[in-house]
Amino acid sequence: MRTHLYRKGLLLSLIATVGFVQRESGHVLPARKAENGGLFLPDGFEATVVVDSLPGRARHLAVNDNGDIYVKARFARDKDESVIALRDTNGDGRADVIKQFGGLARERAYGTAMRIHDGYLYFSSELYVYRYKLTPGELVPSSPMEIVLTDDHKHGMHEHIAKPITFDQQGNLYVPFGAASNACQEVNRIPGMRGIDPCPMLKDHGGIWRFPANKTGLTQKDGVRYATGLRSVVGLDWNPADNSLYALQHGRDDLLMLWADRFSPWQSAVLPAEELFKVKSGMNGGWPYCYYDQLQGKKLLNPEYGGNGKNVGRCGQYEKPLIGFAAHLAPNDLLFYQGVTATNGFPDHYKNGAFIAFHGSTNRAPYPQAGYFIGFVPAKNNGLSSGWEVFADGFAGIDPIVNVSDAVYRPMGLTMGPDGSLYIAETEKGKIWKVTYKGNRQAFGAEQLARMEARKQQSNIRDPDEIADNLDRGKPIAGGKIYGIYCSACHQRNGMGDSQRFPPLAGSEWVLGDKAKLIGVLLKGLEGPIEVKGQSYNNVMPAHNFLSDTDLAEVLTHIRTNFGNTGDGVTAAEVSTVRTSLLSLNKPADTRVNRSKRK
Repeated sequence: MRTHLYRKGLLLSLIATVGFVQRESGHVLPARKAENGGLFLPDGFEATVVVDSLPGRARHLAVNDNGDIYVKARFARDKDESVIALRDTNGDGRADVIKQFGGLARERAYGTAMRIHDGYLYFSSELYVYRYKLTPGELVPSSPMEIVLTDDHKHGMHEHIAKPITFDQQGNLYVPFGAASNACQEVNRIPGMRGIDPCPMLKDHGGIWRFPANKTGLTQKDGVRYATGLRSVVGLDWNPADNSLYALQHGRDDLLMLWADRFSPWQSAVLPAEELFKVKSGMNGGWPYCYYDQLQGKKLLNPEYGGNGKNVGRCGQYEKPLIGFAAHLAPNDLLFYQGVTATNGFPDHYKNGAFIAFHGSTNRAPYPQAGYFIGFVPAKNNGLSSGWEVFADGFAGIDPIVNVSDAVYRPMGLTMGPDGSLYIAETEKGKIWKVTYKGNRQAFGAEQLARMEARKQQSNIRDPDEIADNLDRGKPIAGGKIYGIYCSACHQRNGMGDSQRFPPLAGSEWVLGDKAKLIGVLLKGLEGPIEVKGQSYNNVMPAHNFLSDTDLAEVLTHIRTNFGNTGDGVTAAEVSTVRTSLLSLNKPADTRVNRSKRK
């Protein structure tokens, strides 16, 4: 097989052969042909590209019995068009009809679920669950849109409030309500700040709620809390084989940034685990008091509650996961595969097992980013085994992945077609693949899986070596020490952000505009929604007023003079002036008056 250097244009066009580059060492991986849409798959599987890109890109998806595809857009602005409907009219496997509809433009239309259930098309944003009644033959439903569930809480920031959904065999609806915090700090993401105990967020967040079947106009009070202690669930599905709910919890972030005296950069890159749970009624996953250390196989106290990376404390009472995946892989969809029949679908190895879409990390610096693949957990005794496999890889198109913006594709949504095929959607371009099995189903086994087992040695899948994989080894930390610790996890080492939650610094009007305003952002913090370079973001920027005037001046000078930016520097005196002004504004008015009278 030929090898050559990676050319982004060749990959995007899918006209020529695609290569993958090992950036730091110059090692060139085996080239991959454009067949299979550039993906690595187990022997006997084939992938076809249904669509190369979509307006609004793509997150989750569902396929109807007639093969029509419905996609929840990643972005939808100005119009009620957050659902994308696709149809193949000539049987060539590619969508040739694309229509948009649905959702509410007045709310942030960030897609978090798409399912077809009992004749209805369900989809969700961060604040709503919607549905349409489907009529056979119609691509775009003519029925009115119904609002099934409204998140009526007051959200200061839209963080961890995705609304993935699933249904049990009685039709009851399950919806998580995530918690916008690492570990229930009084002020989020402040170094050294302890967590509130008991955590008040657990009253109506940090868990999964069950709602009655086939109802509309619901709010959280109409449901019952089914499980708690789950910070952020994005992947959720019901397993009909054991009639149980399964969920993927995103582990907390920022161990290095918040607790640099207790955790090394390597520990912060690989810990804590992303957790796969079999969720029973009344289960408690332990958040915010505990996290799961997959290397030790233990639930440990979070540092916000006195933990030091070793002590268990109260955490022995909480539910352990079936599997603890390495940190920050971002498992964002879960699909129990039901497509095995006597004559169709995937080999028996996949029956009742679970596919997982790992969207990929943003905050593993100074180590390579990880994830960006489809995993598979085989079934065992009607449940799931404790082992997992790589099913599809090659989405990122580069190795190692230094910045999240380097990844060409990031897998996100999973669904099964009526013929037992697996559909995969990704978020960066809105590309969709259809994966089918063309080999001998009876002969499929360890030999066919061996090549995928070797993929676990890719830097986006294995745990990094603490020394050899440190991208800053032997060189200054990218962006300066302060930027590397406090900024790169969100805005990335190249200042490009992650195109989704965290805005770019490169070319940003916020960075290159008024310096006093920029200084104020770091001193006060910032909550969305905001617009940067024409794109909307809605997250939280914590206050960095714990840094000295000199440190803030250094990091602000760095971002204004790097990443292609050509602004002038910021001085400690300028920071001091803004800090003094903010302190004065925050003091009680009578204190300011009294002081003026004493002068």
